[in-house]
Amino acid sequence: MTTKSVEDMPHDVPKTLLAHLIELRRRLLWAFLAMGAGMGLCFVFVEPIYGFLVAPLAQAMGPESSGRLIYTGLTEAFFTYMKVAFFAGVFATMPILLTQIWLYVAPGLYKAERRAFLPFLVATPVLFFAGGAMVYYVVMPAAWPFFLSFQSTGAETSLPIQLEARVSEYLDLVMTLIFAFGLCFQMPVLLGLLGRAGLVSADGLRKKRKYAVVVVFVLAAFLTPPDVISQILLAIPLLGLYEVSILLVQKLHPDARTA
Repeated sequence: MTTKSVEDMPHDVPKTLLAHLIELRRRLLWAFLAMGAGMGLCFVFVEPIYGFLVAPLAQAMGPESSGRLIYTGLTEAFFTYMKVAFFAGVFATMPILLTQIWLYVAPGLYKAERRAFLPFLVATPVLFFAGGAMVYYVVMPAAWPFFLSFQSTGAETSLPIQLEARVSEYLDLVMTLIFAFGLCFQMPVLLGLLGRAGLVSADGLRKKRKYAVVVVFVLAAFLTPPDVISQILLAIPLLGLYEVSILLVQKLHPDARTA
């Protein structure tokens, strides 16, 4: 039987349940303080952040458009700015939250386990940001012109149909899309961890590929605006990430087999 060296042993000394809870509270407190500081900093620059999020819609409308975003409640614009600051603060400080989780978990892991887990921790924010970038630079520039094409003038219909979007509804849609894509892009992390634990195998994922295609397109239909373009723009990267996940699981457990 192989004996683990001292370096391979967990660095954490035995603690009581209360001590673990106190440590967890301290780590979460640091993470929430970082998020609060990030939210405060983002609120100072909330107008440039708002302009950044609205830019795809403005570009879709065109430079000569008279389009605008409105608010119908006295406090709507203020609370929309608060939501933008909160969203941006959480988005920017996510690596700090993940770092605190790592600092809490790592001392109780063997050296080999730490080496295996760390790449997944690093990949999580990278894939989340990649999902957000996919929404901003690919999905919105393709989807917004499609929805704006339903506007019409009085000559085409009895009354003109013009977009008068509420600022809160537009930004809620953008933030929902960014978080939805960011979470969906965690597929390789999730399947990789399941593969590491021996719960899935590369052969099993290959055999279930046809079911994965159906699930991905159904999921894309629920998470994206109701148009085929956005659905396909989410489904194609997810299918690519599914194939990447198969290769990742194969590398982690090349001998694993499932029925």
